[in-house]
Amino acid sequence: MILGGIEAGGTKFVCVVGTEKGEILERKVIPTTDPEETLNAVIEFFGGQSIEALGIASFGPVAVDPAHPNYGSILKTPKLAWADTPILHILQEALGCPAVIDTDVNAAALAEAKKGNAWDAKSCLYLTIGTGVGGGFYNGELLHGRLHPEMGHILLPTGLDGFKGICPFHGNCLEGLVSGPAIEAQAGKKAELIEEEDPVWDVVAETIAMGLVNFQMILSPERIILGGGVMHQCHLFPRIHRAFYRLINGYLPFTEDQVKHHIVYPGLGDDAGSVGALMLALNSLEDKRRVR
Repeated sequence: MILGGIEAGGTKFVCVVGTEKGEILERKVIPTTDPEETLNAVIEFFGGQSIEALGIASFGPVAVDPAHPNYGSILKTPKLAWADTPILHILQEALGCPAVIDTDVNAAALAEAKKGNAWDAKSCLYLTIGTGVGGGFYNGELLHGRLHPEMGHILLPTGLDGFKGICPFHGNCLEGLVSGPAIEAQAGKKAELIEEEDPVWDVVAETIAMGLVNFQMILSPERIILGGGVMHQCHLFPRIHRAFYRLINGYLPFTEDQVKHHIVYPGLGDDAGSVGALMLALNSLEDKRRVR
């Protein structure tokens, strides 16, 4: 079975052709410009493929509920040119195959639960920390509600030296405090240029750990997976482990060693979103077959 997947991000669309096992056979990266130019390039790529279904793992916010009047459309977003773009409808009509849409982080959570570092867990929280911060949750099914999780926008205490955060909506939300641009605003240089010994990393790790404790208390995931460009700073993991353990403070039955195996890297690396898009496509076909 040949499937199509799109990890639709703010800077690039990663288009893949793969199998129901999550194997990627072909890949094309398309810069995210305006909707017409970007989607035309996506359609051109998939037009030459024989895919049975398409999964779209999109930046948000996006209408993921089929009952929503704007199902499949990008909603209010800082990427102003993309607001109200009916991405699912456009691609489904152009390619003539079944298509389904969810958030990029929900798709990554699905992929890590099926093929990655949460394959042995009943539930999985996936958090990406990069240009923005977002989270998805899988517990036998993907978490949806009135919309979908927006985990990057939980409110937290202010950061280093009273840093108020950079989120234009909330200031000191998780994204406003620990995203790549937020770290740069605190340290005065990009994350990859900051020395490991810089005290900003302790503040970032503490803030991330606070967010994770909140998610742990609310969702009780069996595994937490941290991806995204900021988490390429490998020295952050032990700092986060220590802060998480200290903040839990014995309330939940974690040992220090268990925390190291509870909060981990993505097993699929930077392919989690793309593989997740393939898994979304597979699930859509299986759902249709069950209905029949």
